[in-house]
Amino acid sequence: MIAGAALAVWRAPGPKLRSAILHFAAGVIFSVVAVELLPDIVQHHAPYEVAIGFGLGVATMLGLRYFTQRLEKQQETTSETSVGTGSPSASPLPWGLLVAIGIDILIDGLLLGIGFAAGAKEGTLLAIALTIELLSLGLATAVELRDGGHSKGRAVAIVAGTSLMLLVGAGIGNTVLRGATGNLLEIVLSFGLAALLFLVTEELLTEAHEETETPLLTLSFFVGFLLFLLLGMVA
Repeated sequence: MIAGAALAVWRAPGPKLRSAILHFAAGVIFSVVAVELLPDIVQHHAPYEVAIGFGLGVATMLGLRYFTQRLEKQQETTSETSVGTGSPSASPLPWGLLVAIGIDILIDGLLLGIGFAAGAKEGTLLAIALTIELLSLGLATAVELRDGGHSKGRAVAIVAGTSLMLLVGAGIGNTVLRGATGNLLEIVLSFGLAALLFLVTEELLTEAHEETETPLLTLSFFVGFLLFLLLGMVA
């Protein structure tokens, strides 16, 4: 994520390249879900636990979206009021965006814990997939901060501070889920399944489609999926 921010302040990627990265990251995460997490969940035949975990995952992600959208609206209202009153612009931090990203990264860390609870192979593949997602997230965050008038050094520092939430989430996930077995593990894995599907369909691909779709951009999704499908088979 820090590398993405540094790249953005040095030479911001064009919209097509950023869209390709988002497509690729979505394909990678979807591949990890389909090839690694989903078979493990289906194998244990625990429909009630799966329904509970999946429902909690969807509810959590929808609640997160509602919360962050409200923060972003409050931030926009505050900025418009500051401009209207002629107050000096001190480049206020976009707290709505930063809180949203922080919570998203925290959940990413928890998902790493869930992945390693399912097995070392699943956790490793998920770590690689989330690394690609965080690269694109670091790019986007730094560009947003630079557009808001923040210096290059401050933009990278803010992204670096926000990225620490990944360590917090991973620590919580590893500690809480270390001894998870049986029904509890099924609930946790189903929660992660829902959260990852939400991340792919409602976040990564939604942002990726802000750029006009082309065959090459669409292809990058399937390249990411195939790459980690093959990696999962030979790892």
